[in-house]
Amino acid sequence: MNVETLAHPAEEVAPRLLGSVLTCKTSEGTVSIAITETEAYSGAADPASHAYRGRTPRNAVMFGPAGHLYVYRSHGLHWCANVVTGTDGVASAVLIRAGRVVEGEDLARERRGEKVETARLARGPGNFCQALGITAEHNGTDLLTGIPVVLSEGESVPPALIRVGPRVGVSKAHDWQHRFYLAGDPTVSAYRLSPRAKPSG
Repeated sequence: MNVETLAHPAEEVAPRLLGSVLTCKTSEGTVSIAITETEAYSGAADPASHAYRGRTPRNAVMFGPAGHLYVYRSHGLHWCANVVTGTDGVASAVLIRAGRVVEGEDLARERRGEKVETARLARGPGNFCQALGITAEHNGTDLLTGIPVVLSEGESVPPALIRVGPRVGVSKAHDWQHRFYLAGDPTVSAYRLSPRAKPSG
């Protein structure tokens, strides 16, 4: 993976990340997950984006450069991982929603629970981070250097397998077609409309 691949708007990069692999090395061991579901979030033009109202200490990583990891806590419970994309200085990132564990399954299962089904180990952004071992300490990590989290190219995904739909659980711009996922893949999370979502227009 290189910065040229990521230096484009989030909605262009999001489908390209399907099949790519995120690897995290910790003192416990190494886990690698192939990405099966993503969502694109822009800046000032995207009401559902953390950067919609401008730059803050919390969202600063979203403003670039591309290739860095933006980590935030959702609802005070779960960590969520985003790959920063686009032009330096302009907020743009791709939320990693789900994936398939391709290395370190035993460790991922230890983190998620022994009874969790294999397909559910990294299904959903919070579970993805838990299985991988991503926390706040990884916020701002350069994913292209490989220390301690690296984004690498995986198996090529045929365009015919990529599906597009609305983003999950957001109340604003909920009908934007910025969610990308692999058709029929059991690791992909179910679509859920936010109860606070209002009809567009």
